[in-house]
Amino acid sequence: MARRPLPPPRRASLRMGASVSAPRHGLARVMSKLGIASRTQAARWIVEGRVAVDGRIVRDAERPTDATSERIALDGADVGAQQRVYLMLNKPRGVVTTAADEKDRDTVYTLLGDAGLPWLAPVGRLDKASEGLLLFSNDSAWAARITAPHSQLDKIYHVQIDRLPDAALLAALCAGIDDRGELLALKAVRELRRGDRNAWLEVVLDEGRNRQIRRVLAVFDIGVLRLVRVAIGSLALGELAKGAWRLLDESEVSSLSSGEKVDL
Repeated sequence: MARRPLPPPRRASLRMGASVSAPRHGLARVMSKLGIASRTQAARWIVEGRVAVDGRIVRDAERPTDATSERIALDGADVGAQQRVYLMLNKPRGVVTTAADEKDRDTVYTLLGDAGLPWLAPVGRLDKASEGLLLFSNDSAWAARITAPHSQLDKIYHVQIDRLPDAALLAALCAGIDDRGELLALKAVRELRRGDRNAWLEVVLDEGRNRQIRRVLAVFDIGVLRLVRVAIGSLALGELAKGAWRLLDESEVSSLSSGEKVDL
């Protein structure tokens, strides 16, 4: 698949990367905010003695650090704010959202291939059996805004179920359920189409509880045949092929931060 090359670094992006690290945070957190690695990976490197600050090896991941005034090096090479990258992937069913898998299953990083991308983290998750729109970025502040519960960013799913719903069932799905003390509700549900024995629903969430849709449907003894995320905020999956990815443009990045709604 032909992929657009990464755009050249922009001065504004680098300023943004530096500014988020101006307060003195723990070294692992600072490295994560610079887009170098996840906080967990950075902490591992620090404990292994691979990270130096101002020329001295640091083995404390929580050591207060200011990237604007201290020089951070990994394996002897200076590191700084990375070019910010934002992309969307059409995740196929059966692929796990992890960097590595103990069962040797295909991961989402296999799909990103050898494209010269910097370290990227998933923004939210999709479980192995789910498909569709999955975001990645090395901008941890942007990712936090997207996934924060108070953002109330709508996520839209198309869900194939193993029965034919009626109006009463659709209303009950939105009313919410108590699952072992956790209140779960779907923001909106409507029927898209139906066959002889099953139907497709459009489900809207404005929060991201673990396996939320599947757990709500299970209370009503409804089996999920397919679950596809088709939009996050103003960003729709569109015609992106399964297993393919593309970079987001500046307007898409900004619209997700501002919480604009999708127009499917």
